Amino acid sequence: MIKPYQHTQIGYLTIITLIIGMIFIACLMAADGFDWIPFTVLIILGVCLALFATLTVVIKEDFLEIRFGPGVIRKKFPLIDIESCQIVKNPWYYGWGIRLTPHGWLFNVSGFYAVEIKMKTGEKYQIGTDVPNDLEKAIRQSIERAAK
Repeated sequence: MIKPYQHTQIGYLTIITLIIGMIFIACLMAADGFDWIPFTVLIILGVCLALFATLTVVIKEDFLEIRFGPGVIRKKFPLIDIESCQIVKNPWYYGWGIRLTPHGWLFNVSGFYAVEIKMKTGEKYQIGTDVPNDLEKAIRQSIERAAK
């Protein structure tokens, strides 16, 4: 039995930014009284905090899975469908979250490094990580094993 790979990256800057925004809105509401618009924004920021604070990458026997936060937002890639992978460094303006870039879909919570996977269909996906060498090695070993 091969040990599965699992790593969770915490988006500290995302967490801090969202919490500061929530505190600011709560202070406005405390000073001005209840209003539905700031309350709605407060709820949206709280949901974003819960959903996008972390990104977990799991590689098991036959698939690679990425999960934001508690796993409500997730995507699975069958290892047999992955052609190759490489480490990439994204420019700052690609941002964080789930984004469509000129190089395919980006899933990221922090930082600029990602591992780009190229599917046999030609589609590309970038998985943000704070340990790009470890993730690239784990994906390479897994796709080689799946190809056998």
